[in-house]
Amino acid sequence: MFSRIIKDFFLKKNINKRLTKITEASNEKINTIGILVNSTYFFDTEKLLAEIKSWKNDFKEIKVLSYNDKIGNKNSLSQLSFSYKDISLFGEIKVIEVKDFMLFPFDLLINFYDEDQFPLQYVSLFSKAKFKVGFTDGNPLNDNHLLIKSDVKKYPEFISELFKYLKILNKI
Repeated sequence: MFSRIIKDFFLKKNINKRLTKITEASNEKINTIGILVNSTYFFDTEKLLAEIKSWKNDFKEIKVLSYNDKIGNKNSLSQLSFSYKDISLFGEIKVIEVKDFMLFPFDLLINFYDEDQFPLQYVSLFSKAKFKVGFTDGNPLNDNHLLIKSDVKKYPEFISELFKYLKILNKI
């Protein structure tokens, strides 16, 4: 319990430092997609991927990073995942694969979570993605370039709105 409080303190400190360095959105076409999912509450990641591919199936790469708040309850899918135990006491991610996900220059990062948690915000903020999309949750600590008002459980509606706006912005 005490270590969680310390981790939250340092995560929030790192997040607040990074918020002053938010990058501008890119105008490039989307070829690579990163998806950051809170798998503690959303379990249909495969259906989400199928929905994205149903709109456009010729993306070069789609990577999914799942965060699970319940320690020891790793996602059974063959996806990259992390939990609170993968964060150091000073609020930094220890897993190399998660660091690689953050350093990969995705054309689009979908922040597919509506309940803000510091580990998810940290990965999103430190991601090298060129264009970030997420849910409107009223949190001033997000760095998304596009916010969509929807519910996580209504993922087809979210994806439909996302692709509508991506077409308007001439990104696909």
